[in-house]
Amino acid sequence: MISVEEARKLIVEHCNVSRVISLPLLQAIGSILADTVFSRIDTPPFNQSAMDGYAFSFEKWDKKSSLSVIGEIQAGSFFSGDVSPNEAIRVFTGSLVPVGTDTVVMQEKIRKEGGSIHILDDQISRGSNVRLQGSQTKKGGIALLKGQLLTPVGVSFLAGIGIIEVEVYAKPTVSIIITGKELVQAGGNISDGKIFESNSIGLVAALHQLGISPESVEWVDDDVAEIEEAIAKQLSSDILIITGGVSVGDYDLVPASLEKCGVEKVFHKIKQKPGKPMFFGTHNQKLVFGLPGNPASVMSCFYNYISLAISSFTKKNYFKTLLLPLANDYFKKANLTFFLKGIASEHEVSILDSQESYLLNSFAIANCLLELEAEKLDFKKGEMTKVLMID
Repeated sequence: MISVEEARKLIVEHCNVSRVISLPLLQAIGSILADTVFSRIDTPPFNQSAMDGYAFSFEKWDKKSSLSVIGEIQAGSFFSGDVSPNEAIRVFTGSLVPVGTDTVVMQEKIRKEGGSIHILDDQISRGSNVRLQGSQTKKGGIALLKGQLLTPVGVSFLAGIGIIEVEVYAKPTVSIIITGKELVQAGGNISDGKIFESNSIGLVAALHQLGISPESVEWVDDDVAEIEEAIAKQLSSDILIITGGVSVGDYDLVPASLEKCGVEKVFHKIKQKPGKPMFFGTHNQKLVFGLPGNPASVMSCFYNYISLAISSFTKKNYFKTLLLPLANDYFKKANLTFFLKGIASEHEVSILDSQESYLLNSFAIANCLLELEAEKLDFKKGEMTKVLMID
């Protein structure tokens, strides 16, 4: 067996393939930019009014005189005439501020008399209420840097500078194989010796949490021919996840089947609980994860290892790691790294009951996984503990 730290290191070392694709903005939300984006235009592309009001030349204004209103500019329109000293143009929020003017007075701070206005704002100064051309971005200037996460506001910003698609790191393709003669899909009928299968649902939901839809989900019996056929078919995906059949029982057929299909083992078994029999291998730069069939083991391995592999493709960190004090004592019997389901608050983390690998009731309400190091057995309330947030 290898340590948790060694397993993570080996997974990252073998995740050496990432693809860059071009996506329309709305499809790129949540992705990481693979290249720096430069602005196509100045923004604003012209001097723009920040208020409904009147544009005039502050520099040429005789402050004792009224201003004659000689025209109006709606947002999206322009004024082609000349604006002389002590003249003003009616403008609206977003309107072009015409040549010959440099300041906008708010409509609430004027007194109107016929075709003229008197300015009542004694705080007004040159440039008031004007958004200068290029004050947000300059044409050819950096808009967003490579490595930036694209948020809804980010794509709105890029659309506003004329960008319609961006280069991002592609999400990996993922396939899932579920093994087990005892499994019946939810909604069916179970008889003696059968159980409802839930690992496929949990894995698909966890992938959706990362914005990924699996290419396929396949269920096979504990049969060598079926398992090998499914593996050979699904090795076209960047990541193949197999649940069940990875331990040392008579019907744990997955490791030998993977070897028969040309998968090169990187490691098999980790000093951890749950998920000790986990397998990791590669096939022509494709990644293969063999997970024990117990549901809590599957989900624990997904959050700790498979999400790490996906991050290597997308360059995106999906789950935060924190250090929090324990809210309760805990004693573990084995020199293994324990991944325990917990509830984390701002100030502490509580270990839940029902930690066995076949139980999901505590996992269903957990918002984190605690990582208790292998070498230590006795953990006391108040000790700082590594916590992986999974919500």
